[in-house]
Amino acid sequence: MIHNGELPAQKSLRVMVVDDSAFMRFSIIQHLNDDPEIQVVGSASNGREALRLIPQLQPHVITLDVEMPHLDGISTLREIMRDFPRPVVMFSSLTHEGASETIQALMLGAVDFIPKPANRLDTRGAMQEVAAKVKQAAKARVNPMASVLFKPLPVPSEKKTRFYRKDAPLVMIGASTGGPGALSEIIPALSADLPAPLVIVQHMPAGFTRSLSERLNSLSNLKVKEAEPGDKLLVGQALVAPGGFHMVLDEKERILLNQNPSVHGVRPAVDVTLNSLTRQLSGHVIGVILTGMGSDGALGASILRGAGGHVIAEHESTCVVWGMPRSVVEAGAASVVLPRPQIAKAIEAAVREMTK
Repeated sequence: MIHNGELPAQKSLRVMVVDDSAFMRFSIIQHLNDDPEIQVVGSASNGREALRLIPQLQPHVITLDVEMPHLDGISTLREIMRDFPRPVVMFSSLTHEGASETIQALMLGAVDFIPKPANRLDTRGAMQEVAAKVKQAAKARVNPMASVLFKPLPVPSEKKTRFYRKDAPLVMIGASTGGPGALSEIIPALSADLPAPLVIVQHMPAGFTRSLSERLNSLSNLKVKEAEPGDKLLVGQALVAPGGFHMVLDEKERILLNQNPSVHGVRPAVDVTLNSLTRQLSGHVIGVILTGMGSDGALGASILRGAGGHVIAEHESTCVVWGMPRSVVEAGAASVVLPRPQIAKAIEAAVREMTK
């Protein structure tokens, strides 16, 4: 079964709050109940209690703390996605461990996350995000198959990279909501000898993209790292744009990072990187636009297609949110539209075609 949520009528979006902190539960519940569309139908202080209450309360969306006693957020999420699949928004601490667990949760099927405030004084800012993200999550498709932890093939201890020639193809992948789950399926499915470097732009705040890179690296035959200024494009390597920075390429194929204004309300933005790559590499770029809200990537994909590049858009059937790929399709910029399980093979085929 795929849960395809429609935003419910006034005050009928049922939400359950799961957090071991009484203060956080109170704050989240109070803030959500202030919204005219949301009704908090119950709360739980740990995962075991939550799993017991879900069948009785039947929430449309669950907010779930990552770090809890008795049954932690990751274990709870696995059981929710297996037994009661529905949209889940995680609350994550800003520690490296918290970020790593959040990335794992997103790969297991959580729709989105909210960084937990470091102290009570910062709570108001975090609470402002809650209602918006809960309402967005209610519209998301949740496929229970996403909750199956990806079992990778044995990953080589030493990953070989080699220099990139400017006339060879390059793969650029852009994603937003649902992206970590999509990336965790597609990147590990790519061959270690793929003759093209990869560049990844995932909408995500600072502090979380490093954990995303590390997680993908642990699952993949390719070397995956968070990009740093001056990094060179290498065949056999995927560079992830760091949260809070736009990523572009200079004329010597070196990575530059900047904090220019947000584009489409995000930084990094897919359009910024894709336009830069098209400028420097012309039609030798394969653009891949995955699940996500909004239209980031549509303009860049259109420019890339016009320059002779190849654009793959994820099909609506496998997107958590069919926003970014839809905008690419509606702009007439997609060379092909494919469900997620077919995208890795399509990338490899496009690379082979460009290297003929």
